[in-house]
Amino acid sequence: MKTFRDKRMLVRAVVAGTVVAVAWFGAMMVYYSIKFPDPLSLQSNQAPVMRVLARDGSLLAERGSKNAYIPIDLLPKHLVEAVVAIEDRRFYDHAGIDVFGLLRAAFANLRAGRYAQGGSTITQQLAKNMYLSSERTIMRKFEELSLALWLEMRLEKSDILELYLNTVYFGSGAYGVEAASQRHFGKSARALSVVEAAIVAGLLKAPSRYSPSSNPAAARKRGRVVLRAMVEAGFLNEAELQVALSRPVRFARSASSTVANGIEYALDYVFDRMPKPLADSRDALIVETSIDLPLQKLAQRTLSETLASQGYKQKAGQGAIVVLDDAGGILAIAGGADYARSSFNRAVKAVRQPGSTFKPFVYLTALEGGMTPETMISDSPVSVEGWSPRNYSGSYRGDVSLREALARSINTVAVRLALQFTPSKVADVARRAGIHAKLREDPSLALGTSEVSLLELTGAYGVFASGGRRVDPHIIRRIKSASGRILYADASGGSKQVAELRDVGAINDMLNAALIAGTGRKAALDRHPAAGKTGTSQGFRDAWFVGYTAHMTAGVWLGNDDGSPMNHVVGGSLPAKIWHQVMADAHRSLEPLPLPGTSRPGTRLGEGRKPFVARFEGKAGRTKTKARFESKTKTTSRSKTAKRGKKLRPTLALIPRRMKVEPPKKPAQLPPHVPAENASASVLTSRSSSHPQQAISEDFIARALDGVPAEQPSQAPIVSDANGFDADAIRRRLQSVEGRQAKARRSRQTGPSFMALGAGSQSKP
Repeated sequence: MKTFRDKRMLVRAVVAGTVVAVAWFGAMMVYYSIKFPDPLSLQSNQAPVMRVLARDGSLLAERGSKNAYIPIDLLPKHLVEAVVAIEDRRFYDHAGIDVFGLLRAAFANLRAGRYAQGGSTITQQLAKNMYLSSERTIMRKFEELSLALWLEMRLEKSDILELYLNTVYFGSGAYGVEAASQRHFGKSARALSVVEAAIVAGLLKAPSRYSPSSNPAAARKRGRVVLRAMVEAGFLNEAELQVALSRPVRFARSASSTVANGIEYALDYVFDRMPKPLADSRDALIVETSIDLPLQKLAQRTLSETLASQGYKQKAGQGAIVVLDDAGGILAIAGGADYARSSFNRAVKAVRQPGSTFKPFVYLTALEGGMTPETMISDSPVSVEGWSPRNYSGSYRGDVSLREALARSINTVAVRLALQFTPSKVADVARRAGIHAKLREDPSLALGTSEVSLLELTGAYGVFASGGRRVDPHIIRRIKSASGRILYADASGGSKQVAELRDVGAINDMLNAALIAGTGRKAALDRHPAAGKTGTSQGFRDAWFVGYTAHMTAGVWLGNDDGSPMNHVVGGSLPAKIWHQVMADAHRSLEPLPLPGTSRPGTRLGEGRKPFVARFEGKAGRTKTKARFESKTKTTSRSKTAKRGKKLRPTLALIPRRMKVEPPKKPAQLPPHVPAENASASVLTSRSSSHPQQAISEDFIARALDGVPAEQPSQAPIVSDANGFDADAIRRRLQSVEGRQAKARRSRQTGPSFMALGAGSQSKP
């Protein structure tokens, strides 16, 4: 009796479920019929002409063509068969959803442990292209299946194919089969041969990878795969296959005419980031981007030429560059050494170990936890459950400041900080800055073992360049119709504050030290205060340099696609050189500005005061420290031979009022920057210019305390102490200096005395 009751309940449940499903299905069909217009109305639409503009309004590229819609009856039969064979072989047998294809794709993805195969039918793809966004969610997939069933009810199979072939994206800005045919073969789709049709159909899987304009060999190889699929589907026999393979294939010149322009990676990324669908406009589209065309070409040329001239010797085969403005707009993006050989965008799609370029997020965590750049921490062996990280130098320095530890990229200190503040906290800080990749929350995270892309890492450094605001990299600023109607506008300008300016200023001070006295010396700019960090992964497989000024942020990565080691390429070598070359040119006409948090708020270079420059020179062990200062009427310099092994400290010379020093006719050229091995890098930064009257000019003291960078070119930017200063302490120090001056005058018969401001008061590095 119980068994009968259970069966009856099961039957009722099945019936109820069926009724609900049928009711839902009917409701959805009615809803879609009301919401969406007749799909066949698209037959009268023209494929959009897209004009892609640089940030200054100049034309980067024009893609698409008018009157590109072509009825399926005018297309060659073998073109339609090629698309069906490679995209949806059971197209004529299913009702919009291929259950067997979905199951096959699910098992393939489970075996691969990742998304390796899709099960979407041509009808599903048409539904997605016409009505849905590109986000991957369960709800969107469910709606895609429903729309596919609706389209199958409304249209004939030939109508679905016609709409699909005329709206799908074939890469290189070509929407629709006619535009793709004109783009790659210079003729109408109606005149395509069998093998040409196979190449066009092959583009649908990966338009960038198989594009004839960037990789003709890959396009031909993919075409042969499509031809074999046509044989397996019964559309061709072996004899026809051999005839097709014997026909020569000539790509249109226009397909490769832009290979050497240096903007191909940028254009591909623009098309990849196009919102789908682009509203319902039938007009031409104008895409306004953030790309700086001269800088884009410079970045691509610099990367290509450096790898061509030095890459072979250094065993560095590939690289990538990203340059962002202060709001995250992509000014330049180079995804590889040669787009013609490989269109894979390594700046966006490649994820590699960042090495020490991840360390600033460890130090930011420490600063937010109450430490300062002068906090001392032990550089000594550390062991975590049998794992003992070593320094690149193989030696240990004992107690060092956080500033010196970051400038010299000391591994043991970074690991100690991560252990003290926990790896999970470090990961949270990195995510807050904009790292989206999966981060390993263990001590090795401090050394950059979690893989990231160059674009997201460069965007995360933008937090430091922007004064603590989150920077979201973007390349499309606006999309408009030809009539001027705005269809899309980037909303990343309203980014929120994710770090305190005080902590960001301290990081900027420390990373500036890395440029002038640490591992990134080859990246230092002449006129502009800059900051940055080198990074090298295990076995020299990846070399990074990511840095910034108050104007822009840039990142450089070098390595090999197969992960093979380079010939001792580190972040401070080729990547730093490339970064310097690109950024020096990009800043040529820009006004030098202090890094956020490293100067008095509201003070800009050239406003009322001239700056000073603090420099290091000489070699480790036998070094001279030189500080050069300028005022409106007086200039002096002081050199002093340091004892062997003594650490360097910048000094500021005080000029007595009564001493007359004639300014030189020409500004003295500063020597090349060669810091000592143990050079310390810090000078005072002011938040107030008030102080008692001293035997030196107020203008000079204010400039010295402000830490403003030099107007005239110098070999390296200055380093400023982002933590400001205690006004009372400064007064006491100035009075102490004056007292020592008076004592020295009484004890000496002739000659003025030059005493150092802050001598002996620096924290031990």
